[in-house]
Amino acid sequence: MIERTLSIIKPDATSRAITGKVNAMIEEKGLKIVAQKLIRLTAVQAEEFYQEHMGKPFFPNLVEIMTSAPIVVQVLQGENAITEYRKVMGATNPAVAEEGTIRKTFALSIDKNTVHGSDSPESAKREIAFFFSELEIYE
Repeated sequence: MIERTLSIIKPDATSRAITGKVNAMIEEKGLKIVAQKLIRLTAVQAEEFYQEHMGKPFFPNLVEIMTSAPIVVQVLQGENAITEYRKVMGATNPAVAEEGTIRKTFALSIDKNTVHGSDSPESAKREIAFFFSELEIYE
């Protein structure tokens, strides 16, 4: 099934200028980037985007990290894009991520783990709509 998912290349990656390397890994796995833009989140925007984590101990640090530098937000499209992108990303903790995944290759820590990806069709729909209008997504 062809579907879409949201990808965020996080500040730890944009500040190290490895966005192109991350994009190459995404495309090598057969996912098509159908929308992409560089933005800088405000604290309010980061809090709204990650609202399901509000109140958790890591939330303030998450907001601080996500607003520390620009991010690249993307819409990826492909066969089972959500599941496939989660495989390409690797485990949240890069220390246990599989070889060849984005996080194993580039992540600095569990907090600075280079990328975010939607975890379900419902999340993908909400997250894509947070950053993109349909006019900005190309096939």
